[in-house]
Amino acid sequence: QVQLVESGGGLVQAGDSLRLSCAASGRTFSSYAMGWFRQAPGKERELVADIARGGGITYYADSVKARFSISRDNAKNTVYLQMNSLKPEDTAVYSCAAAYRGEYKYWGQGTQVTVSS
Repeated sequence: QVQLVESGGGLVQAGDSLRLSCAASGRTFSSYAMGWFRQAPGKERELVADIARGGGITYYADSVKARFSISRDNAKNTVYLQMNSLKPEDTAVYSCAAAYRGEYKYWGQGTQVTVSS
């Protein structure tokens, strides 16, 4: 079992930056691949970025490539999502999740990101 708590969301203007954090507690953090998801009103949840257990392999959705960066600090049990050049279409609830054996099993409660034009 692992508990995840996101922070860092807020209201920003287009072009601004935000850094989201996801702090994990419970079982060994480094055992899990980690992902950031988002869900906008009326839309399905989508995977924004993920990172392998050791941090060496990452994935980004096409919509955020070159603007977002995922990283992790296994010593601090934390995964980050640096979001630059934010757009109104990035507005959503952002959640982190931990994957075990290829399946996202544990989820945080989410943090709201709102980008005004």
